[in-house]
Amino acid sequence: MSGEIKELQSLSPGMPIVFGGNQVTYVDDELAEAFQPGDRLIVAQDTGALLHIPADVAQIAADAVGEAYRAFQQMGSVDDDQVTSFYEEFASRLADDAVFEAIGEANAGDVTRARERGRSTTRLVLDDRMRRGMIDGLRGWAGMSGGVGEVTRRVEHDGWAVEMVRAGLGVIGFVFEGRPNVFADATGVLRSGNTVVFRIGSDALGTAKAIMEHALEPALATSELPRGAASLVATPSRAAGWAMFDDRRLALAVARGSGPAVSQLGGVARQAGTPVSLHGTGGAWIVAADSADSDAFRMAVFNSLDRKVCNTLNTCCIVKSRAEDLIPVFLEALEAAGERRGAASKLDAAPEAMNRLADSWREETKIVGSDGVSLEPRTEPIDADALGEEWEWEESPEVTLHLVDDIDEAVELFNDQSPRFAASLISKDADEHEAFYKAIDSPFVGNGFTRWVDGQYALNRPELGLSNWQYGRLFGRGGVLSGDSAFTLRTRAIQTDPNVNRIDG
Repeated sequence: MSGEIKELQSLSPGMPIVFGGNQVTYVDDELAEAFQPGDRLIVAQDTGALLHIPADVAQIAADAVGEAYRAFQQMGSVDDDQVTSFYEEFASRLADDAVFEAIGEANAGDVTRARERGRSTTRLVLDDRMRRGMIDGLRGWAGMSGGVGEVTRRVEHDGWAVEMVRAGLGVIGFVFEGRPNVFADATGVLRSGNTVVFRIGSDALGTAKAIMEHALEPALATSELPRGAASLVATPSRAAGWAMFDDRRLALAVARGSGPAVSQLGGVARQAGTPVSLHGTGGAWIVAADSADSDAFRMAVFNSLDRKVCNTLNTCCIVKSRAEDLIPVFLEALEAAGERRGAASKLDAAPEAMNRLADSWREETKIVGSDGVSLEPRTEPIDADALGEEWEWEESPEVTLHLVDDIDEAVELFNDQSPRFAASLISKDADEHEAFYKAIDSPFVGNGFTRWVDGQYALNRPELGLSNWQYGRLFGRGGVLSGDSAFTLRTRAIQTDPNVNRIDG
């Protein structure tokens, strides 16, 4: 019968699956064999990817979201002092060496297992610096006001008034890579009346469980916040992230991690009708204009390559009129950035830039990448239509170099090929900076190094993540997602004259 709905019980090899309205993909043998009654299948409408969610994983995710959802129903009766107490308790437990010992042991186990699998552990190690950062961040939240109940606008009428009042948005879902500090950061949304459910990368799951058991959940209990106000999806299955983001009880879906994985998660949430805030694809651009000061350019490049994160310099465009003197300056800064990390640097050069390189930049050298040490050419050719490819590096800084006719061409390339994240113009011309700011489609624009793009560093606000404009500009907020920026507005009418009506005008 047309329109009849049945529950999917099985898949067969070669079964056609329609996606995107007019395209077809097919079930492969592996998926057909793995799919069991009770499992779920999400069809990514933008790519046709078939995302299999086993029934047990779907249940774990649903239970965690359910806990956070029920907790949110109780957050209206929670006062600001309780939330402050939670952050102080959480921070104190992380600062307590006796409590932290169990967390440190769990993290050491995660690191060992990750190394045995050949995984990068740069962001996984919960060292003293990361621990201090987590503690400072939590105490930062404790010292802030979430604004819940704040009247943002009041409109007076004869006999009545209307107020716009800040309120919690709901359940915020987080999926992020294996960085334990982000686990603490995510609780920032409680400050503005929300609850949170999170799934961390499998590499850091043991650390996350230990933080929950020894610090976070005891802090919730002591401050008398609702159980489940911060809930962990405790499974290493990647499918748990898909299941969580497909849950319509989420008010906002936040994803941090690698570009393709974050993009896929965002697609799942959007299909479910949930707003997204994606923090995965980064890679900043620097454009050197004809009027660029060579020393300012050198320092901007060098200071943008201290480590690999989303706001690290990824692509550099130099106007051709300054190629002869600025290419050597750029290479000097790139080389110095590698030496600072005890490794050779790596260059990807578009055709015209490639033709201007000295032979020494074409030789093979040892590159320390995310997969270990390898002998490879120091410079690789790259097509001019691939300038947006983001480089993931461990110790050897890697940057793309391209020559452009003018700033307008660089802006056009950025808007067309980049993830539209962060851009910087090196120029002594104020009019060029103004034109660049107006034309570049980026939430973060500067005139020097790119690593300033950070909520804590730039705005003194604990940051949950940075959003680019790859999927469009963000509604109602900037690119820095902070705990106090996840809120909604409720509208309340206050009538002083009981005879107010619509009939008398």
